[in-house]
Amino acid sequence: KYLFMVKIVVVYGHPKDAEEFEKYYSDTHMHLARKISCQRLETCKFIGTPDGKKPSNYRMAELYFSTMEDLQTAMASDEGKEAVQDIPNFATGGVEVSIAEIS
Repeated sequence: KYLFMVKIVVVYGHPKDAEEFEKYYSDTHMHLARKISCQRLETCKFIGTPDGKKPSNYRMAELYFSTMEDLQTAMASDEGKEAVQDIPNFATGGVEVSIAEIS
């Protein structure tokens, strides 16, 4: 049995200005995201592909939850809403948000 059952996966496209994105992401957005009540928050920055090409996406964040109900409660909270509403402030390369079941 896995510790986590579901996660939100946030995938960011390449921003217009990577330096500006990184500054806002670390100084502002991550402070909001860390307030969301989740089991684990993991982020990464894509650096390339196995064949040395530019990755198709820029960054990814994953927020893990024990149950779908926990996910829904957390994202409906003031903290969850605030983090979601902040995304357009810096995600100039687009964003895709999905919910995944861990198997």
